[in-house]
Amino acid sequence: MNDSHIETLEHVRQFLGGVAVMEITIPSKTEGYRWIQGTLVRFHYLSLGKMDRGLIRRYLQQISGYSRAQIARLIKQYRKTGRIQRRPRTVKGFTSKYTREDIRLLARLDELHGTLSGPATKKLCERAWQVFKQAEYQRLASISVSHLYNLRQSTPYARQRGTVKKTHPVQSQIGERRKPRPEGRPGYIRVDTVHQGDWDGIKGVYHVNAVDEITQFEGVASVERISERYLIPVLTSLIDSFPFIIKGFHADNGSEYINKRVAGLLNKLLIELTKSRSRRTNDNALVESKNGSIVRKHLGYHHIPQKWASLINEFNQKYLNPYINYHRPCFFPTVKIDAKGKQKKTYPYKAMMTPYEKLKSLPEAKQYLKPGMTFQRLHDIALSISDNEAAHQLNEARKQLFKTIHEQDQQVA
Repeated sequence: MNDSHIETLEHVRQFLGGVAVMEITIPSKTEGYRWIQGTLVRFHYLSLGKMDRGLIRRYLQQISGYSRAQIARLIKQYRKTGRIQRRPRTVKGFTSKYTREDIRLLARLDELHGTLSGPATKKLCERAWQVFKQAEYQRLASISVSHLYNLRQSTPYARQRGTVKKTHPVQSQIGERRKPRPEGRPGYIRVDTVHQGDWDGIKGVYHVNAVDEITQFEGVASVERISERYLIPVLTSLIDSFPFIIKGFHADNGSEYINKRVAGLLNKLLIELTKSRSRRTNDNALVESKNGSIVRKHLGYHHIPQKWASLINEFNQKYLNPYINYHRPCFFPTVKIDAKGKQKKTYPYKAMMTPYEKLKSLPEAKQYLKPGMTFQRLHDIALSISDNEAAHQLNEARKQLFKTIHEQDQQVA
């Protein structure tokens, strides 16, 4: 092994670039370590700059055949001790007492007896050797119960008993997995479910939150359970509560929405069903943010028994939904595209308005309204009371709601 003619870093560059030709063979691992140490010393590796150190590392990798990680470990040893030495293995390792044939024999025994418990299986092995003089069970007769379970987890055992197949995820063909494309038109709602906590294993009430992507018009409804019996009527009423025609329905992949009953309802109403994509957390981000800023803020996190769902739903329809749609201002994004074509969203103060005002500000907004719905009717609702009066009524109604729930629950307890 002779690379004495490579004396400078320039020679190393020529070698790595294929200009210089050299045949070097390393006869043993010990010689290889000695050569690596000598190369590091010859080129004064520790005093080189970052780029030159990388050059020497690539040179060592190419000649020795070691991986980048192994070269890094050897250089670390050289930096720490000033030399590179082999670390001989001092432990011979564990020898296998039980052969593959023993494992296959155990698998056949379990198959015959229906996979009994560990102690029962050990007893069968002892009887096979001691009572019936079956020599093939001699080693298994002395096995411990714990190690018997280890052998049952081994690959030869699994192959003997049968093929093990991994669990495959169930892919539902209901709904299209993509982000909605409203293109500035209202009527594409995002839907999610908020659970009002458990208490001693008993489920609380569920809130269904639906938000329009463009106008942020929102509808909150409460149900006892999210089974089809309760959910279908609530979804129907939510869709009817929006003043414009609903064209898109987007949810996550929860089975409460991605099922045949919901798909049938939406298909009957000519509403497109889409669902969130994997590893795309922004697909349903709007309604997720509304869950915190609307539902959790006004209804809290504490457990509410399911029997109060109808009372809470009445509160939502009478106080909460009108307030958030006609009296609560929201930020709306302004999209700017830079020279590289990247979109950047800003939320200017002048773009803040209520969902109703956003709907009214859309170009040719009348075309999106439902048949029989007019802006005069929506205008009357919006100006029937002031924002402060709406907030006051909401707060008083919420106090009365929780007072009723608390008093009734105290009486039952």
